[in-house]
Amino acid sequence: MDKAQIARMIDHTILKAEATEKEVLKLCKEAVEYNFASVCINPSMVPVAATALEGTDVEVCTVIGFPLGATTTEVKAFETKDVIEKGATEVDMVINVGKLKERDLEYVKNDIKAVVEAAKGKALTKVIIETCLLTDEEKVIACQLSKEAGADFSNVVKTTVFIKDMNEFAQINEVYAEYFGENKPARACVEVARLPKDVKVEIELIAVL
Repeated sequence: MDKAQIARMIDHTILKAEATEKEVLKLCKEAVEYNFASVCINPSMVPVAATALEGTDVEVCTVIGFPLGATTTEVKAFETKDVIEKGATEVDMVINVGKLKERDLEYVKNDIKAVVEAAKGKALTKVIIETCLLTDEEKVIACQLSKEAGADFSNVVKTTVFIKDMNEFAQINEVYAEYFGENKPARACVEVARLPKDVKVEIELIAVL
């Protein structure tokens, strides 16, 4: 894989609360210069990014229900439609972690589904399941609910695997292969010193819905 291919897998991101229009424009300029896949910015900055990136191959990505995922389903659906109207071509929605932990699974599934349906045919949808806050069992449930809501592992186009100990890669790869048999998305693997909550592995997925 060469540099150009790697660049097309990068979401150039600025989601800090104090991000200014000047910083977003700088982000967009860098994304065009290096031909990144997208810029990911806060919802209020979508019109700025959409204008700056018009006529380029860089997608405009924003977040829904970010960062807590605790806004209502109706608000998430409205936010999705609103940012798409303003120029977003990708949306990253955060699941309701509290509802998942108390096993209100129907709520979580419908929450995801509302965003998927609001964006269907207009923007790519990605689901943020906040793996650092979940047990292994909850991670599996979150993935299952995402699939039931309209997502599927066959739609995954890219994964990023964060590992604390690269010596455990073979073991991780065995489990990984169980979920990605026929479909083999582009994958990046990164060894890190520490992960949130001291988990050993974190996997980020990007899927086309």
